[in-house]
Amino acid sequence: MKIRVVSSREEIPNLNPNEKVIHLAFRPSNKDIFSLVQTCPKVEVIQIPSSYRRTVSKSIEMFLEMQGIKLIEGDVWGHRKDINEYYSVSPALLDKIKELKSEGMSDEEIVNKLEREGKLNRDMLFYILSKK
Repeated sequence: MKIRVVSSREEIPNLNPNEKVIHLAFRPSNKDIFSLVQTCPKVEVIQIPSSYRRTVSKSIEMFLEMQGIKLIEGDVWGHRKDINEYYSVSPALLDKIKELKSEGMSDEEIVNKLEREGKLNRDMLFYILSKK
């Protein structure tokens, strides 16, 4: 699984329309969010850092909810955009999720366990679990 990292609003018009998971590494305005949803109609998740999450307007939250798009807090730790525009979720993490699921653990238990071990936050882990 890959997360598309967008570090500036100037990148939005050039995004692949098939992007599903996007991390915004800048403080998005309402216009940026609308532009992102227009450019990437298949987007399912928009992740933004916690400090920026508090500045998102209620109207944008409602708009995203109506579109079926999850807005989550989080970061892509250790990612260097100058090397790769995508942050890849480790295949080992995906294998670990499958293993824990096969052992009969609940999603909540899996997230509690992997949140401590991995670089992904709760909301992103729950999203990944919903896709498995």
